[in-house]
Amino acid sequence: MRSDERGTVTVMSIGFMLLLGLLTVVVVNASAAFLQRQELNNLADGAALAAADGLDAAAYYERREVVLDESGVRALVLDHIADSEAALTELSVEADRVRLRLERPMDLPLVPPGWRSQTVVVADAAAWLRRR
Repeated sequence: MRSDERGTVTVMSIGFMLLLGLLTVVVVNASAAFLQRQELNNLADGAALAAADGLDAAAYYERREVVLDESGVRALVLDHIADSEAALTELSVEADRVRLRLERPMDLPLVPPGWRSQTVVVADAAAWLRRR
């Protein structure tokens, strides 16, 4: 063994351990974010379906038009997400359609030094009313 190669295995082992630790942090944080996003997607879908209950009854029974009442839709969505930490950032009501976007802050489970400890998870949903 040559004397100038002594200790190279130690340096390489430390490098692999650091890489393995970084990969672990990325995988754990990405998995947690994915699960939070799935949960927020379910909440957004439920809020969009709840908003579809905001049918303008007067327009429907008088003129047989399927029209959503914007103020009623907003109230239904806010009522649906009231118990969560989600915030309604966008709400679009167009006659028989409603689209919404929810955001919720998320604490990352593993935070290496120098990284931010929190991120924001976003979910979009839409619902359409159709008369048959």
